[in-house]
Amino acid sequence: MWMEIDRHQAFTKIYPAKLFSSGAPAGEKRRCSRILIGSSDASMGISAPHSSLVIRDIDSFADIERLPQLEKEVWELADADVTPLTLLIAMRAAGSVVVGAFDGSRLVGFALAFPSLEHGTTGFHSHMLAVRRDYREHGLGFRLKLAQRERALSLGIKEMTWTFDPLRSTNAHLNFEKLGVVSNSYRPDFYGPHTSSALHSNGTDRLWVRWQMAESRVEERFNGKSSRSEILDTLKHLEPLVRFNGDGRPAAGNMDVALSKQRVAIEIPGDIGPIEKQDRHLAREWRLATRHAFTESLRAGFEVKEFCRWIRGQQGPGAYLLERAASENAWAALSVSEKDFPRVPRQSSSMLHVRERQLCHREGPTPFR
Repeated sequence: MWMEIDRHQAFTKIYPAKLFSSGAPAGEKRRCSRILIGSSDASMGISAPHSSLVIRDIDSFADIERLPQLEKEVWELADADVTPLTLLIAMRAAGSVVVGAFDGSRLVGFALAFPSLEHGTTGFHSHMLAVRRDYREHGLGFRLKLAQRERALSLGIKEMTWTFDPLRSTNAHLNFEKLGVVSNSYRPDFYGPHTSSALHSNGTDRLWVRWQMAESRVEERFNGKSSRSEILDTLKHLEPLVRFNGDGRPAAGNMDVALSKQRVAIEIPGDIGPIEKQDRHLAREWRLATRHAFTESLRAGFEVKEFCRWIRGQQGPGAYLLERAASENAWAALSVSEKDFPRVPRQSSSMLHVRERQLCHREGPTPFR
């Protein structure tokens, strides 16, 4: 249940009236979280080459001025696709949560979430999460998400949404296994067929995820409760809608049989990055196969609940676990654009291979967007 709050007050509560300052207002302590690398990090399997980092609000012009350059660097974008500085300033002034990770005076990562109103519910939509390449794989993205959660909950906001590429297993692992998100919405080519970023050369399909930040499911993830063994056991008894075949290609399962069950699985490569660089036809085949599987299963009333990586050994494929939603009206909650998305004919693996060759000419460690 959502708390009734005043929208204007809620989204301006964190920030002082003066947008840009050299520091915190007199008598007010700057909101920040220090990341200490110690025993607690070791127990989480996290290491870092730096003794400490600080996560704090982006609250000065000097700070916010650095965001476009870091965005350009992380996504390898052309100038035309970088968020304009003036827009970032306006978003920040209008109540967006913008937190940065600093190593000394150097900005090494940031997360940006703007106020949202979805299906009449007030929340935040986290549009960007970026970490410099040499600071990845050390839990920094996870800590930036925790900082966003802390600020949102302090305003009485309990839900946050964002999107990510469902073919990227590292992001799926963070989102589902560590943060506890769920999803009942798949957005084909959400940002268009491609952008100037190499990360968007294989289309921009996205899962729209929902993070219910105050639920016990989320708290359990933070407390280290893992259901990996149970998920692996469940996956062993499911015939996937898409299976990672021995030759590295996607193999389509029996759609009618799979969708008659209470749970279904969709497998993806352990790392789609090298495939996109070395064999764009195969990468496109994976995109089309998983797009078909997600859209059909979500249309049938399933919800993406879990992701388990390396299901058949280290560096092996990962798998999503979908469960039939409690409400038979789950599809009714999705956006009109999704319901209007044309129903994809059920195809065999060979048909998908032919189809991806027809579409390849349209193509023009990973951050979220």
